[in-house]
Amino acid sequence: MRASLFLSLALFLNLSAARAADELLPPFGFRWNDPMPRVEAVLKGAKARIVAREKKENREIWTVEGLVHPGLKRTLFTFKQGSLFGVELQYEYPDRTIEWYNQRMGEIRRYFDAKFGTGKLVSRSRDSDTEVIQTLVGYQWMVGATMLELFYFSAQHDELVFRTISVDYKAL
Repeated sequence: MRASLFLSLALFLNLSAARAADELLPPFGFRWNDPMPRVEAVLKGAKARIVAREKKENREIWTVEGLVHPGLKRTLFTFKQGSLFGVELQYEYPDRTIEWYNQRMGEIRRYFDAKFGTGKLVSRSRDSDTEVIQTLVGYQWMVGATMLELFYFSAQHDELVFRTISVDYKAL
């Protein structure tokens, strides 16, 4: 009972803070527009590894591995003009079934719905026109000048299966 009350209070305070600030903060204690050197120092301190740095148009994207969170395979940090602009968390659970992924997606979506209002379905597709069956389901929440997206993607060819859940935070 006490734990349930504490959790309810924490979720309420978190929701109130998000609405009061009128934006969603990126994960891991970062702030929007954090400079690249600060992000790199924090990642180094967390013993995470930047495994790739890629420049695309006016953005730089870092692929980071080693951040400790259950199922977190990699994190993409996007910078625009040297400042933090987006964070995408990519989760993979290789030993889990499609039913488990469906249940997990539902849990995450309900959590975000409760926190930020009902999310908008932005993608629901299943492509079986080729040998690889692909499924994509995505939801989106707008919080002030920020956006949160939740996606499930799977690709299957015979017994080979790839599945991922991604949570993408973006400053607008």
